[in-house]
Amino acid sequence: METKPTSPAIKGLLISLVLIVFGLVLYFTGLGKQQGVQFLQYVILGGGIIWACIDYAKKLEGNVTFGNTFAHGFKVTAAITAIIAVYTFIALKFIMPEMLDYTLEQARKGMAENKQMNAEQIDQALEMTKKFFIPFAIAGVIVAFLIFGVIFSLIGAAVAKKNPNYNPLQNQ
Repeated sequence: METKPTSPAIKGLLISLVLIVFGLVLYFTGLGKQQGVQFLQYVILGGGIIWACIDYAKKLEGNVTFGNTFAHGFKVTAAITAIIAVYTFIALKFIMPEMLDYTLEQARKGMAENKQMNAEQIDQALEMTKKFFIPFAIAGVIVAFLIFGVIFSLIGAAVAKKNPNYNPLQNQ
């Protein structure tokens, strides 16, 4: 007897909570400013989406197709992306507003090393960065999570066990 699979929204919420807790731990321990550590969020994202695809196929006893499993993984990705986009706005606006100052400081250092920009150009560039920081950060999260989500959904759909004798058209 097959059991009903957990909804993509619930799986997306669980994975998002793990990502949020991970991000907060990095922030409050000061590890978030190290370049390589941020990569781990994509390991968590990938592991979560692949787990969601495998769990989906397992709950349906392998009576799934590659497309069904990929679609489930992408729905989980969409839920995660929506939740993390909202969290990113809240975090940058209220939890860690100093991230804007840190980012501007790092950008100023990088631009100062570039001898092709004068002080006025650097100030103009930083003013634009300051004005659009949160929208660009949210857009970056959305694009990155959707791209990686597609990749991880494909991997999850490929590795999920499927019943080789399952024909989705025979029930119609």
